Amino acid sequence: MRRPALRLLPICLAMACAARAQDPAPPAWEFCPDTGTLPLYRPLPAEGTAPADPATDVSALHLDVSEQEVTVLTGEVELIRGEQWLGTEKLTYDHGKQTFQTGGPARYQDRGLRLHAARARGDQRADVVQLDDVDYQFNQQAGNGRADAIELRGQQGTLTGAIYSTCPPAQRQWEFRASRIDIDQAEGLGTARNATLRVGGVPVLWLPWVRFPTDDRRRTGLLSPTIGYDDRNGFEYEQPIYLNLAPNYDATLSPRWLSDRGLMLGAQFRYLGPRDARGELNGTWLPDDDLAKHDRGLLRWRHDDRLNQHWNLRANINHVSDDEYFVDFGDSLPNSSITLLESSLGVYGRGLGWDASLQVQSWQVASPLLPDAAAPYRRLPEARLRWASPFARWFEAGVDAEAVRFESEFRDGGNRLDLMPWVQMPLGGAAWFATPRLAWRYTAYSLDQSLVPPGGDDNPDRSLPVMSLDMGAFFERDFGFGDGRYVQTLEPRLYYLNVPYRDQDDLPLFDTRPLTFSWPGLFRDNRFAGADRVGDADQATVAVTSRVLDADSGRELFSFGLGRIHYFDPPRVTVPGGPLLSEEGSSWVAEASVSPTDRWSLGLAHQWDPDSESTHLSAVRSQWRFGQRGLVNASYRYRADLVEQADLSFVLPIREQWTLLGRWNYSLRERQSLEALAGIEWKSCCVAVRVLGRRYVREFSSEQSTGIYLEIELNGVGSFGRDTGRLLDDAILDYSR
Repeated sequence: MRRPALRLLPICLAMACAARAQDPAPPAWEFCPDTGTLPLYRPLPAEGTAPADPATDVSALHLDVSEQEVTVLTGEVELIRGEQWLGTEKLTYDHGKQTFQTGGPARYQDRGLRLHAARARGDQRADVVQLDDVDYQFNQQAGNGRADAIELRGQQGTLTGAIYSTCPPAQRQWEFRASRIDIDQAEGLGTARNATLRVGGVPVLWLPWVRFPTDDRRRTGLLSPTIGYDDRNGFEYEQPIYLNLAPNYDATLSPRWLSDRGLMLGAQFRYLGPRDARGELNGTWLPDDDLAKHDRGLLRWRHDDRLNQHWNLRANINHVSDDEYFVDFGDSLPNSSITLLESSLGVYGRGLGWDASLQVQSWQVASPLLPDAAAPYRRLPEARLRWASPFARWFEAGVDAEAVRFESEFRDGGNRLDLMPWVQMPLGGAAWFATPRLAWRYTAYSLDQSLVPPGGDDNPDRSLPVMSLDMGAFFERDFGFGDGRYVQTLEPRLYYLNVPYRDQDDLPLFDTRPLTFSWPGLFRDNRFAGADRVGDADQATVAVTSRVLDADSGRELFSFGLGRIHYFDPPRVTVPGGPLLSEEGSSWVAEASVSPTDRWSLGLAHQWDPDSESTHLSAVRSQWRFGQRGLVNASYRYRADLVEQADLSFVLPIREQWTLLGRWNYSLRERQSLEALAGIEWKSCCVAVRVLGRRYVREFSSEQSTGIYLEIELNGVGSFGRDTGRLLDDAILDYSR
């Protein structure tokens, strides 16, 4: 007997695909009870245990072959083929007509799905299977539904009176209905007629005709829309349209209606090329902005191409139409406060002991607070090489080299060559290390005329040695406290640096600025970024770190570090507007972290200047996670004469299905809220609704914007409205976690 009635899976999978507009995020079913739609008819086999081409086993309590052309199986009839199982109480097969039918309900199960039909019949010769009054349930998620009738004719199928939802049948908070669904399995496409999406029993979307994919093949179609309100742009509606152009490239068109500004056209083009090449082109265009009275737009191109095992080609090109683009269209505080937009194109290589690059780089001012002349110099081009290798058993040698051409529309530039060969002798053992290092730094320029001081040299250079000794030790001891066993370490470190003074006032400042002082700054060989200045130094850093570790897991429970630089000679090299340095030494730097459990952590950083007896920097950050979803972040930041801010964010479950979300970022110096966010989330087994209100400062000015965002998420299917997850990830540390 041939294999009847084991071709039910494809038509039932189409029910889930009919409700999907795009690939959803993996669903979370923590609020879902056992839906009890259909029980598991038999235990699911272990994954990967089914043979590739299994035989069909048929069993029944009774077998009747009294009629010449008819076989009748009765009593606990089972057909098993690999992971597929079919059960019924009676199955009649006509060998001459090659037809079959069940004498009552039929049950089916495989790894992904189980179903129950009031009756099943089929024609093997015509390749037809018909099911009546079908209920189905997916095994790996809560998707379930029913259909009045199903007919599968070859690769074509039809569902009549079809329903799909992830809600329990008795609590249909949402469901997708269609009076008829036609399935073409060969093309992987389905067509639904008279389709309705109901939320809370109320129709919210009706489509007389819609086509959708039934498998994982990419298809052209509509994606979920975005809806929101912003007092700078008005009501917003964005409708993405996905275009499946070819196996190796696709596009998404995103028309976006802004009620106060007009229609903005957005597009994304993605492509794959040979040698693992990939890229993405994004753009927006708003012709004749109703408020700004001129055209607005953005262009971004990202490309990465592996040329061979050592070299890559990378492009990162960005351009905006005007310096207020991110102010108007940035949807978060970090985006709206972008001040400089970088573009670069180059080849980058890496191998054993070396890395190199050749690139061009430019900048665009993207903030109305900065003049165009504030853009950094363009690098046209820049070549870098770093090489290091051990030699003579005890030593390591290397060189850091850079050659760059600086250009600007607003001031003259020049060429710069920077070379720093070095040799060091890394010594050490299990509990100590000592690394003496000697380097020689040579920097030469070829300057445009306006950068040459009166009577000066248009080809100045600078040459000086850089000597350092870095050494430390590791001590540890075991101890017990309560029922636990712990390890405490003591890690003293001494870093000596000697760089002779050179008068560098006649050298230009192409890309050099003072580095922010922090714990890593205690052990740097230069207090400036860039090659235009090398800080003189005759100094020693004394620092000590202690940690407490769990002896069993190795997890760090506590750490504390304290250090300071002592100047034997006061530093003299500086830049205009740079910080004033003490004659005796740097500020004391202290850092500590406490993490007694994997759900609570506290971090502290503090810099105190003993000469002025004042605090230069202070920061506190704490995080507490509780329950399944609870999260509280609190932080405080202070930097003398620059910033003093407090930040509080939280995810606070108030009932099983209700959660409060919020963030408050407040500037104590300006007495102003930089960002305030408040929202509420309601999540059930199959529906989540988030409503957020935000008020935030744009460009750190007194001007504030307000946004209201609504998102409805149908679990296991997708979401409609604003992508609140991305906003919450920006606002609340570890929100996704």
